[in-house]
Order: sequence, then C-alpha cells, then structure tokens
Amino acid sequence: MNNITRREFFKFTGGAIPAVIGLPSLLSAESTTTDYKIKYAKETTTICPFCAVGCGIIVHTEDGKVINTEGDSDHPINEGSLCSKGSAVYQIPNNARRLTKMLYRAPKSNVWEEKDLDWAISEVAKRIKAARDKSFIPVDPAGVTVNRTEAIASIGGAALNNEECYLITKLTRALGVVYFEHEARLCHSSTVAALGPSFGRGAMTNHWIDIKNSDCVFIIGSNPAENHPMAFKWIMKAKENGAKILVADPRFTRSASKSDIYVRLRPGTDIALIGGIINYCIKNKLYHEQYVKEYTNASFLVDPNFSFNDGLFGGYDSKKRAYDVTTWDYQKNEQGKPSVDVTLQSPQCVFQLMKKHYSRYTLNVVQKITGITKEKFEELAKAFCETGKSGKSGTILYAMGATQHTTATQYIRSYAILQLLLGNMGMPGGGINAMRGESNVQGSTDMALLFHLVPGYMSSPKAVDHPTLAKYLEKETPYTSFWSNKPKFFVSLLKAFWGDKATKANDFCYDYLPKIGSGYKGGGYSWIALFEAMYDGKIKGLINWGMNPAVSGPNSNLTLKGLENLDFLVDFSLWETETSSFWNRPGADPSSIKTEVFLFPAASSVEKEGSISNSGRWIQWRYKAIEPVGDAKSDLWYLNKLHKELKKLYKKDNKAVFPDPIVNLNWDYGDEPDVHLVAKEINGYTVADKIQLLNFTKLADDGSTACGNWIMSGFYPGPDKKDNKASQRNKEDKSNLGLYSGWAYAWPLNRRIIYNRCSADTNGKPWNNKKALVNWDSVSNQWVNNDIPDFGWKDAKTGNMVPPEKSAQAPYIMLPELHARFFVPKGATKEGPFPEHYEPFESPVKNLLSSQQINPVIKIWDADLDKRAQIDSKEFPIIATTYRLTEHWQAGPMTRNLPWLAELMPEMFVELSPALAKAKNINNGEWVKIVNLRGDCMARACITDRIQALNVDGKLTEVVALPWHFGFFGYVTGGPDNKNYAANQLTANVGDGNTMIPEYKVFLCDIRKT
Repeated sequence: MNNITRREFFKFTGGAIPAVIGLPSLLSAESTTTDYKIKYAKETTTICPFCAVGCGIIVHTEDGKVINTEGDSDHPINEGSLCSKGSAVYQIPNNARRLTKMLYRAPKSNVWEEKDLDWAISEVAKRIKAARDKSFIPVDPAGVTVNRTEAIASIGGAALNNEECYLITKLTRALGVVYFEHEARLCHSSTVAALGPSFGRGAMTNHWIDIKNSDCVFIIGSNPAENHPMAFKWIMKAKENGAKILVADPRFTRSASKSDIYVRLRPGTDIALIGGIINYCIKNKLYHEQYVKEYTNASFLVDPNFSFNDGLFGGYDSKKRAYDVTTWDYQKNEQGKPSVDVTLQSPQCVFQLMKKHYSRYTLNVVQKITGITKEKFEELAKAFCETGKSGKSGTILYAMGATQHTTATQYIRSYAILQLLLGNMGMPGGGINAMRGESNVQGSTDMALLFHLVPGYMSSPKAVDHPTLAKYLEKETPYTSFWSNKPKFFVSLLKAFWGDKATKANDFCYDYLPKIGSGYKGGGYSWIALFEAMYDGKIKGLINWGMNPAVSGPNSNLTLKGLENLDFLVDFSLWETETSSFWNRPGADPSSIKTEVFLFPAASSVEKEGSISNSGRWIQWRYKAIEPVGDAKSDLWYLNKLHKELKKLYKKDNKAVFPDPIVNLNWDYGDEPDVHLVAKEINGYTVADKIQLLNFTKLADDGSTACGNWIMSGFYPGPDKKDNKASQRNKEDKSNLGLYSGWAYAWPLNRRIIYNRCSADTNGKPWNNKKALVNWDSVSNQWVNNDIPDFGWKDAKTGNMVPPEKSAQAPYIMLPELHARFFVPKGATKEGPFPEHYEPFESPVKNLLSSQQINPVIKIWDADLDKRAQIDSKEFPIIATTYRLTEHWQAGPMTRNLPWLAELMPEMFVELSPALAKAKNINNGEWVKIVNLRGDCMARACITDRIQALNVDGKLTEVVALPWHFGFFGYVTGGPDNKNYAANQLTANVGDGNTMIPEYKVFLCDIRKT
C-alpha cells in the first residue's frame, strides 16, 4: 500500500477523500468507485502539445473516445500538475471546430468544397511537380551543380513528432526546396547562433528540474510563471532552498511578483544591462578566476591588428553592410595553436580586450540607456555576481523577450560571457537555459527544418563554398574538437537519405542535396526573405505544416498579401486558421484572389505516435490514444502518401526535370507508415546487415552506416520497441540532483547537463560535493559520475581513463579551441567578437554608446525603410512590445478554438500606464487603436501599474504591451467581428544580423481612442 500512486488512489476512491474513513476501508468500499468515470477506461501516456516543458499527461479513453485527460503523477517534471493549457488538452479531440474533412478552395472562389483525400494528394503532387520542373535550377552562373528550386517553400513543423519532422526534411531536400523554414526561425534561431559559437552546441544547457539546484535564478527576456508554469515550480523549489530570484523585464509580471529583486528595463537594451554587469563583475574581481583561466579562451592572444572604434569592429564595409573578419582571430605559435598569456595581463589577451570593451558600460551609461536606476542596477549585479564564488551556481532563464531583436544573437552572447565569468557553465543549477515555447521546436530544429542546416546542426551545402563533397568536408571539418567526426555524420546522413544509391563512386549522392545561393535580393532564404519573395510573386507554392504565419509573421499585412500572390497553398492543420482562410479575411475580395488552397485535416498529438524533444533535450515518446477524428491523418501518413504520388509522377514522366533524388529516395516505411521504422533510421544502423547502432560513436564515413540525425543516435539502439529509450519511465535518481537519467533519453548520449566537465576543478574535484556531476577518484584512477561525462574520459587509443589534468584542457569538446569563448573568432557571429549595444530598428532615442544607431550588419528591405518611425518621432512616440499569455499559445489556433481557454481570455487588450491613459483620455476597458506606418490593431485598454514610463537619458518614455495570440478566425478572435486583432500587423519585417529572426519585441507606435 505504501507504493500506491496518486492515479491508482483516485481510481480506488472514486475521487473522494472522506475525512473519517481510513485508506484500507476506502479500498474495500465498492460503492465509492461505481460512478468514477475512468474506472474502466484505457490509460495512454502522452506529452503535452503546448510549450516545451514536456509535461506528462494521462489520456483516458472508452469506445474510441477521449473521456478524460489529467497530469501524469509519475512524470518527474510536472508530477501530475498541469497549467491551464495542459488541462484543456481534453478539448482538442473533443471539439466541434476540428477539421474532419479535406477542404478545397478553388481560385477566386468564396467557399470551401469538401474533397476526397486521395484526389487532393494527387492534385497537390501535380502542383508541386509542375512548379518544381518549371523553376528548377540545375547549375548556377558559376557552373556549380546546385539542383534547387526557388519557386516552392515549406514552413512549419514544431508541433509535429520528430519522425514527421525527419521525413519533412528528407522529402523537402529531395525536391530541391531551399525556402525551408519553421517556427524556430521566429522564436529561437538566435539561440543556436549565439550558444553554438560560445560553447559548441546551441541548446538549453541544463534542464527544467535542474533549476532547483540553483543558488540564484536570473529571469531576463522571459516570464516562466505565465509562459512555462510547470517549470516555475522548480524555480520556486530553488527559492525554498534559499536561492534568490532576479527578474529584469519591461513589465511587472507574475514572475516578477515572486522575485527578490525586480528591475524594469527599456525594451531592446539587455546588452547594455548585461554589459554593465560584466563590467561590474570584472571591476570588482567577482569572477571565478580559476574557471576563467582554465576553461575559457580568456588567456588567448588576439591578432594585434584587431580593433574596435565608435561601435564598429575592424574590417567594416558600409556598402556591403558586412565585416571583413580577417583580424578577428588569435595569434598562433609555431605549432599553429593559439598563443596564450596565462597571467591574463597582456593587453592583447581576450580577457584584457573584454575588460576594455565593457569598461564603457558604466553605471551612468547603463542607467541612461536602460532606464534602471544606479541603485537598482547595483543591487541586481551584486546579487548575481555572488554566484561567482566557488561552489555556487546561478542560472539564466530567457525566451522570446531576448531572442526577438535585431541584436538577438548578441543578447544571448552577452549572457554566455557573464556565465563564463562567474563559472556557471556545466554546473548543476547553472547554465544558460533557453526556454523553448513549442512542444517540439527543439526536435524540429534538431531535424533542420531550416534552410541553412541539415539534421544534426551541420551546414547546408553552399554553392560558393561546397561545390563538391570533398570541398564540403574539407571546409566544414575542423582538425580538433568532436566535430572532427563530421565526415562520419554527414556521409551517414546521405546514406540514410538515398540508401544503396549513395555510393563512394557518386560521392554518396551529394549532388542530390540542393546547394543554397545568396537568396532573394541577397537576403538569404530565411523567413523574412521568403515572404518578401512571396510578396513579389517569386514563390508559386507554399507547403505549411501546422503554422499560422498570418498571425505569427512580422508585418503580417505583408504576409497576407504574399499569400494572395501564390498559385497554391497546401496547409496541414487541426483547424481552419487565419492562414488557410486568408482569402476570406476582413476587407478581402475572394473573387480577386487567385490562390488555390488545399486544407488537410491533421491528427492531434493524442491521435498518433512518435517522439518529441522538450527544451531540456529530453526525447520523450507519446502514444496513440484514439484514431484521428473524421478523415484526419497524421503528418507521417501525409508525407508517406505525398512521396509515393511524387515518385509515381516522376517515374511516369520521361521528360521530368532531374527525377533522381525523388525516385531514388530511401523510403520504405509501409503503406501505413510505421513510426518505429522512421525512428530507427534516425538512430542509425549498419548498411550491410541493418543492425541498429549503439550510438553515434559507431558511425563511419565509408558508407557502411546510415543515420538520419547523428545527435539523436542512441535513442533507439535495438530492433525491438523495448529498445526505444524515448519511452523509458525509470524514476530512479541516484544523483539526488533531479537528473532522472532513466526517464526518456537526452541527446547527446543521454547527457543531462552539457559541458559537465566544468562542474569540477582541474584536479577533477567537484566545486561543490553536493552538486557532483563528474568526480575523479584518485585512489582507483577512475571517474565516478552521476551524469554522462561531456569530455573524452577514455583515451581513444588505449581505452584508459583520461586523467583530470588532461581532460581539463578540453572541457568544451565541440569547439576547435576546446575552451569556451568570451571572444568569438573568424566571424562566427557577424556583428563582432564581443556583444555591443545598438538601438532597435525603431527607437525613440539616439544610441548613447556610439554613433552606430542600429546593428550595422542587418539586412534592411526597402519597404521597412519606407515605413520606419524615426528617432524622436512625434507621430509614433511610444515604445511597444509583445508578450504571451498563460491562457493562449503562440498564433492562437490551438487555444482560441478551445472553449475553456477562450472563455478565460476572450479579447485582445493593450497594457498601458495610468499616466499614458490620462494623457490620452483613455478609460479602462474601452476599445482603442494601436497604430504605426505598417498597420493598426484594435484592443481593449488595460490600464495598469504593471507597466510604467521609463526615464531614458532624462526623458520619460512611455511603453505599451500587447499579447500577440489574436487574429480574425477561431472560436474567439480578440474582439467584435470583421476586424483583425493580430499585434504583428505593427511589427517590422527586419531581423537579427545573424539569423534574420524578426524584431517583435520593440517597435514604435501611437495609441488612440476609437
């Protein structure tokens, strides 16, 4: 009886807990169970389809229907709890608004027609083939084989299973599509671009439960209490254990209400704030000196010609808006290795250059730029820098408040520098934790649903750099670091894609992969360039996997116009959305819109099987509880069917353009595709005998192994379903740190905290014995580990344990230097080796640090310049930012169509300060209009002290804040009929210099009474 679970208890007790009767008598009282609706129900485990915390849910079914959903009390992350969204999962399969039939909209029609699935798939295949064949580019002007089409685009996939995402990337590459994007571009692409060059990997470094181990939690650019509620319980656990909670945010949020220190900062000024803390840390010698010397590139000497002046690093070309990065490099010794000064005193060492760079971020400067008072800044800086003491650890939690800026990559780079200074990387309770916002946006990014990557974070072939496989491997493979194994990973990927057709004689079908060029107007193929090209009529067909860009894209009015210029739109969704119904939006004339629309009913997360990866890299398995509603099918089924149709068309047409990648695609998953076969291919196998590989250390570069995604290799190492480690549910935790290594599987190699070598000193002794991840036992000459060591703990040749003094030289195995980077060399980030504050694209003030107003390397489109509010604008003087609500999720279809959530938060609103409301004569609750040169948005006025004007360089500047979940279609839209309530009508089509992630989090506007 002592081991009874919560779920079993309620089954026995009928959900009631009488105060008088003891548990044994309850178990014998049959009458208490007769009315309990789940008594005879089948139980299926799944993972919540909303944010990427990865909470477990139990689905109860009877007679093929979902009758109840509840939190999985066995799940170590949520422990049976659910937020408002997770609690509403029941309403997804039980919903009158779900799509149950395939809907077709003919060109210039004003109605949907129900169509047969087979007919629709056949027609879509014909449209794709026609567009591809007409637009196909076999060779570029330089004579390089590129085999691509720029007339078809594919977007979306973050809500899909890993196996579905893998087939999307496989089929899309075979078609030659290069306009290839998904949700990560809009939410966390800057995370990968910052964390990768800093540490070697672009993922959340620790995991949700580990937050409880922190001594100080710094929440900046995020609001986990409202956006990741089940993760916030671990923040509060840390606080119960004595941790301090720090929050920096333009709004006083629910997270801020639980903080020990809250600072209100101006949107777009995080680099100034963090730069100030870095300066404070160095000036007061609060950094972890041994960590900095041994585990980072602080001692490396930099090219003497490297320079920085007035906001620009050396080598800037204003005409190209780009840098020549020649001097952004290390001095080299006779062995070709970086020269070092272990004393950190040389003026050319990284540490001194960094010290000089951030000495400009003084208390006065930080106050003037951010609006934070000197006193509040010092209080915050002192509290977080306490974690620089040996044995202490602090974590930084951030999300889209940090990632969605024109300097977003450098925002996150600044966090990296601060955490390295304090010795917080690789530590339990430390790290930089990028809080992902969609259930599988981590996995879909791992699968490279982005134009510039192939699965496993390897670069897409570029025409200019990689004309042949030999050139690709030569340029992309470093001589040091674990990436020296890249030929094994890349060749095994090609074998997984094209199987027996991929041989050494034909470079393993390397030319079947499309090679990217410069993209539309030199702006690449990312989200903004994609929709600019669509707006200009260059893209003929769009395939959309569960996204809603009509609400989520920047400058959404441009997005909607772009959709009008397509020949065809193919949309796979659970719901009719603003995107699929763009032709029927308020003010549109369907008779003038030519776009042919195919809307397919998709299966929900409880109606299919497969794995998803949460923000902490945990790969978890969710099971099929019921059959899909109506004619709905899984995305796996659609992909399988679509490939078969395309293959049939290309085989039949002897004049088809370059059919080889399609007809030769390694694709044999059955008529009703088996998700386990796809999962096994992702894991990898030996080509000769189809034996599953133990993990990626068994991959080869000679064509003898195939692997769909090397970083996930190890999650399905055997032939049977019992070998599926994503389905593991062992809750044993010998570490007492919440690692739960037997629950699910974390890439890489089931490692729960990456860079964990740094949790111990150079002698292999943990900085804090209570937080031991790896520990060298000098008696047995062995590593004693709680986590999978993140370093080469065994000599590759002898098999002997590598002693700590040797392993300490390589704690960051994914970087060529084997040390983490304060200074990022060779243009790995385009703005410069150190983060520098620039103003947002639209700002009310001049940059107080330099004459460089905005990020000097961002791509600016002509339309943005035409609709840009100027500095000190009288027409649009108010700073606006966007944010998320607990009750709604992203672009809205999943929550605005669920009655429970729609009732909780039915209307669009804007938060404004009492002072601004008084100045504008606006009353609480009345409808107002937020306007700028790009559009206008209706909202109810929410007058609140949560938001306040900021003193920016002696001038009060008002700020307003808008949720961005509303639109014009759904159970609720945000307000009265015939209006568009999407906040992103106001945001600019301009993005970060590295990734082109849009700048959603700060723009200028005015607010007016209606």
